Amino acid sequence: MLVVEDEPLLRLSMVTELELEGFTVFEAGNAAEAIEIIEANPEIRLLFTDVDMPGTMDGLLLAAFVRDRWPPIKIIVTSGHRLPEDCELPEGSPFMSKPYVVSEVISTIRILVTG
Repeated sequence: MLVVEDEPLLRLSMVTELELEGFTVFEAGNAAEAIEIIEANPEIRLLFTDVDMPGTMDGLLLAAFVRDRWPPIKIIVTSGHRLPEDCELPEGSPFMSKPYVVSEVISTIRILVTG
């Protein structure tokens, strides 16, 4: 899976929690890095992305791009600053508001990747 978060401490925390749960986790600080990582690692099956990120593409645009280019990848979108409309999220992609409960994120990931 791929965690995309521009806040290094939040990203490190989430990556650590997911690795402790047995997941193989890649990490990126922005959408451009995320796309490069997905292109190089076809085994990625889930994207966990923040909305607000630096660069030319925010998390919602990244989610839409990933859904269009790699439809099998499941997507979870998160933000502490905005609540996207359902129409802004790729179909079947849950939104988790920050601060999120890690156990709820992990539960949602398990449902998406096994469902």
